[in-house]
Amino acid sequence: MKIQRLSEENRPKVYALLQRAFPYSTCEAELVQKLHENGKPLHEWVCIHTNKVIAYIAFSSAWHGSEICGLHLAPMAVTPDFQKQGVGSELLRFALRQEAIKSQPLFVLGKPDYYRRFGFEPCKMPICPFDKNNTHFLSMRHTSAALYVVGYEPEFKPAEKPPVPKMKTRRGR
Repeated sequence: MKIQRLSEENRPKVYALLQRAFPYSTCEAELVQKLHENGKPLHEWVCIHTNKVIAYIAFSSAWHGSEICGLHLAPMAVTPDFQKQGVGSELLRFALRQEAIKSQPLFVLGKPDYYRRFGFEPCKMPICPFDKNNTHFLSMRHTSAALYVVGYEPEFKPAEKPPVPKMKTRRGR
């Protein structure tokens, strides 16, 4: 397994990985594709195994008004065949050691129990626009107690919930 910066030639592989990792959502793949198309500055790495992209991580700018106040970790994904094997953890640890990341305040919207293992802590301020009550919003190296809503790149939009399939019921039982 090899970790490297995302190359332009591997972008389509990342979009396909995001579709496999999030089979009920197109949001993640579309988000990353739009960020690339719009030339947004991203810090991105992939895990390569037998010439296949098996994991991906990205960091984009976090905003306090018109000023950058840190980085958002999103998305991070591992192809289903390699999930629950430590690949995502290894990729995240690698990313957290990189020069562009290691001194920045970081924010993540995710599973608190998972991200706490890497040093993220529950975050009450700033307020995450995608998480009512900041229940799943965590930060690392963020010290400001100022009240504000943290900004994301405009390509980030609230995920639409997929329609719930209608259940077929048997009558008469």
